[in-house]
Amino acid sequence: MSKYAEAELVLKLYELRRDPVMREARDWYFREFHPETIEDYNKVIFSAHSGHVRMVLSYWDMAAALVRHDAIGRDMFNDTNGEHFGVFSKVELIVPEIRAAYGPQYLRNLEALIDATPDGRQRTAQVREWMQQMRARFASTPA
Repeated sequence: MSKYAEAELVLKLYELRRDPVMREARDWYFREFHPETIEDYNKVIFSAHSGHVRMVLSYWDMAAALVRHDAIGRDMFNDTNGEHFGVFSKVELIVPEIRAAYGPQYLRNLEALIDATPDGRQRTAQVREWMQQMRARFASTPA
């Protein structure tokens, strides 16, 4: 695929992220979704916020599938996106349990992209740690 066509796909993905419902889902995902166990995950999946979680996770797994199947090169994708590391970091530690409960294909594309990226797991861990620090910092800051 030409670099021009890859760039068009990247821009289309960006455009999709700007959709108002997707923005709402992404905002909620990063501000409010902090699962530490499969039970935490299940509480959200069976709540009013189920759509938010499913929208964000399925979007990034779909985007990662475009990379896995060579529609977008990994380097171009990672040079123009970083949010997928944060998205995966929220569920990475419980993915095996989620797969056991919901099926083996859960986030396979996103995980494969993380693993194919040099230092991908390290970057995901760093993002997870940074987000935990930010939550703690803002939790201790008076409104």
